[in-house]
Amino acid sequence: MDIGMIGVSVVTVTWGALSLGMLVLFAYLIFLVIRALRVYISSKEVREEKTRLKQSLGEALRELRIQNKMTQEFVAQTVGVSRQAVSKWESGVSDPSTSNLIALAKLYHTTVEEILQSVGEPEQPQG
Repeated sequence: MDIGMIGVSVVTVTWGALSLGMLVLFAYLIFLVIRALRVYISSKEVREEKTRLKQSLGEALRELRIQNKMTQEFVAQTVGVSRQAVSKWESGVSDPSTSNLIALAKLYHTTVEEILQSVGEPEQPQG
């Protein structure tokens, strides 16, 4: 066997090992994607419950604001946030920070505990 043939066989073996390694890596990547999708699909109930809870907190904040005859603009200026932030809290798009929740409780003459207790358990879907 001459030196040229040895070089070709080494390149062939190296290329084959590299191709096999890439194939194994690709298969592992597919496995991880499928596993992540299965976890995401199985968490549907948790995501729906979280959405209901956020809506409930937003509804509680909106109800307190209306009971105190305040506008979103007034609440926003008093707490030091934008009117859009108050709107997002009340619609359940986002939650107020802890410091903002404390400020809201003081503004509405209640406690953070009472606000959170009014959220209660998520509603059960009608079936």
